[in-house]
Amino acid sequence: RALRLLDMEAMIKLGFFIRSLHLQLKQLHQEQSSNFQQAFTVYRGQGLSQQDFQNLCDSKGGLLSFNNFLSTSKEKEVAMNFVQDSPYESTDNVSVIFIMTIDPSKISTSNTPFAMIDDYTVIKGAQEILFTM
Repeated sequence: RALRLLDMEAMIKLGFFIRSLHLQLKQLHQEQSSNFQQAFTVYRGQGLSQQDFQNLCDSKGGLLSFNNFLSTSKEKEVAMNFVQDSPYESTDNVSVIFIMTIDPSKISTSNTPFAMIDDYTVIKGAQEILFTM
């Protein structure tokens, strides 16, 4: 939440944890790099406010950035479950599924490493891939 809201005080307090998680993802990425030679698709289910959704629609075809660690799944059903279980049940909110094709040959994995974290996540079998900030 601190990252999403850009709460600097909380981010300073969490800095050690954020750095540690980033370094662990970097290490896992190096260990798993042979598993990510080909392009693959990941999904993320998320609730957005009407305004954020409109901003997203207005920027169609442009770049999209996330200011936090990005949890995704190779399983579309997992993302669908997150949208269905979303706390955004107000009529002012929209449920969205992001579908992203990741081509390791076109991204700088040294700057933005990612790793399969199925051995470390609560949701077993989700084929969860976590991207660092």
